[in-house]
Amino acid sequence: MTIVKTEDTLGGKPRLEGRRISVLHVAEMYIDGGMSPETVADQLDIGLDEVHEALAYYYRNIDEMKELREEQRKLREKLKEEAITPETAETEK
Repeated sequence: MTIVKTEDTLGGKPRLEGRRISVLHVAEMYIDGGMSPETVADQLDIGLDEVHEALAYYYRNIDEMKELREEQRKLREKLKEEAITPETAETEK
């Protein structure tokens, strides 16, 4: 199994070859979600070797992963700010 980056899949983020599963997604399930590698593999329907490959990539490229995490955080904040809530929907009428 190999980690690849292609602009036409997941916006060029590192992912498992032949899949639309990003390294960051695997790492977040393991690190932030507290799941075991076996549970991550089961939940994503991938091999345990793929989980370990993704985690190895994550830790070998920690600065890149921090940047991706920050990009995701900023995007979540932007979407949260732009979201229409029941309160803002009422005031726009």
